[in-house]
Amino acid sequence: MSIPVVAFFNNKGGVGKTTMVYHLSWMFADLGVRVIAADLDPQSNLTAFFLDEDRIEEALPGNDHSLTVYGCVHPLTDVGDISEPHIEKVSERLGLILGDMALSSFEDNLSDWWTRCLASDPRAFRATSAFYRICQKAAKEHGADVILVDLGPNLGAINRAALIASDFVVIPLGPDLFSLQGLQNLGPALRGWRKEWQERKSKNPVAELNLPPGSIQPIGYMVLRHSIRLDRPVKAFERWIARMPSTYAEEVLQEAPDSTLTIDTDANCISKLKDYRSLMPLAQEARKPMFFLKPADGALGAHTYAVSDAYKDFKLIATKIATRAGLTALGSSANT
Repeated sequence: MSIPVVAFFNNKGGVGKTTMVYHLSWMFADLGVRVIAADLDPQSNLTAFFLDEDRIEEALPGNDHSLTVYGCVHPLTDVGDISEPHIEKVSERLGLILGDMALSSFEDNLSDWWTRCLASDPRAFRATSAFYRICQKAAKEHGADVILVDLGPNLGAINRAALIASDFVVIPLGPDLFSLQGLQNLGPALRGWRKEWQERKSKNPVAELNLPPGSIQPIGYMVLRHSIRLDRPVKAFERWIARMPSTYAEEVLQEAPDSTLTIDTDANCISKLKDYRSLMPLAQEARKPMFFLKPADGALGAHTYAVSDAYKDFKLIATKIATRAGLTALGSSANT
């Protein structure tokens, strides 16, 4: 039985996607869920969130990529198959698959192999399913209940292979025109990749190869990083936020839009998360999630209340995602 994979993706960058994966990984772990966080973005920002520079330098010495996701897929560029994934232990319940900028060199190969799947090429299927098999192996070794995947902001071959490895996708949005344009690009891409993968799966010549289902089911969107005045988004952002429910329904779900919906009444909206900009520098300095900050980390005065609010916000988001993904492993603390 496979472990559920939840990808966080928008082909518009700068929407706080990596921040969300980082915080939700910690939150799920705090709620009793065993988590694998997979950094499949060649920029490797998620890895930089979790690890300090000294540890990253230890894990990537010179040209040795043996501890990273690129090290796992590199044998495919010769005549081999994926190597055993390294799990970086972040906490007792939280493990990390390390990102690697060298992964970007795998893009052209994946593009070629995607085409060669149609010719029933066994090596093409091994490569195209590589991210899925790496994540599943790591999750089973870790005893994980869920895999959270961070992706780069593009519609390239790496993200295509990562998304067909995903059961569910959450779409972070910023309150701007480009995020809406990202939705318009993303919806057709997800549907196309889902359909194309089903066509290719039927041509797989290696019966024992563990292939991803390729369901890529959208389970909602989140609105991130909007400034607040008097508990409302600033006026410059309101016009874009107002269009999110209908754009998501039309472009992602292919449903008729309901003009009466707002992000507060739209069931597809998982959260509208405020900026927390005053906490982020403290969190980055302390190398911990915002909701774990203590007075010793500089979270004093009004920051104390912001830390408490952040914990409540991320706990609610984690619970909603778990419900939509059919994840039953939340600990008892999720209900307290």
